[in-house]
Amino acid sequence: MGDKKPQHQISMAASAIALRGVRLFLSVGRAAAEKRAAPPPRPRRPKTKLVLPANKLQQKVVDMLLKNTKFNKNELEALHTMYRRLVTTAQTAVPTTGSIGQPVAKVDGIDQCTFRDVMHNTFDLVTEEAVLDRVWLTWERGPTGGEGALKFETWAHGLSILLRGTDEERRVHCFAVYDLNGDGYITKDEMFTLLKNCLLKQPGDEDPDEGVRDLVELVLKKLDIDKDGKVSIDDYRQAVEKEPLLLEAFGQCLPSKRHATAFMKTLSTK
Repeated sequence: MGDKKPQHQISMAASAIALRGVRLFLSVGRAAAEKRAAPPPRPRRPKTKLVLPANKLQQKVVDMLLKNTKFNKNELEALHTMYRRLVTTAQTAVPTTGSIGQPVAKVDGIDQCTFRDVMHNTFDLVTEEAVLDRVWLTWERGPTGGEGALKFETWAHGLSILLRGTDEERRVHCFAVYDLNGDGYITKDEMFTLLKNCLLKQPGDEDPDEGVRDLVELVLKKLDIDKDGKVSIDDYRQAVEKEPLLLEAFGQCLPSKRHATAFMKTLSTK
């Protein structure tokens, strides 16, 4: 909690953060290219070939994403440009050799550190680390599950849900984030884990966990529609339909409409 920025300070600079973040992402590729074009330092370091995404989107990928996301062709091309530059910047930041002098493999895609930077700086997703880790893990990667870097198709699909998702898509996304073990239910233990990190211990509190347990019981009453002691996706869906504020009851999973709109406007001008 010590590293978490005060929410009121973040809100005051929200639009500036989003736009500055996007401008940074759209300019880092140029800086990286200039860096690679500069004469190599002496003594020369072993070179490692960068694994860069293709310069141009393949038509079959465009057609697929036009069907499966809510982006148009121009927006997809702008997202692909951003994706390439994010990957390039991350790769150039990795040392060319490891501790034993062997070449270091370059990540082919958006790695978790880059993902965190985008969520924090561009979308103002300042939330608990446990929640942000879950957002990362729940982005669909096909057979690789929650491991590995994000390919462009996954990147575009995930952003489509975050930025333009339907109410149902947003509910499914948030539920998956909160379902820590992926068994289809948000249990009291999972609620406790999520809520404990959200509360600051007050001076004089002898047992801060007791307050968390009380909060868990309160939230459970709101979400557990069928009263079986845990929250299913159907419970969650019904509860959020009645009270939309419960959508992000256990931590921020989605960018605000303001940040989503600012980001999309920036894409449309490219």
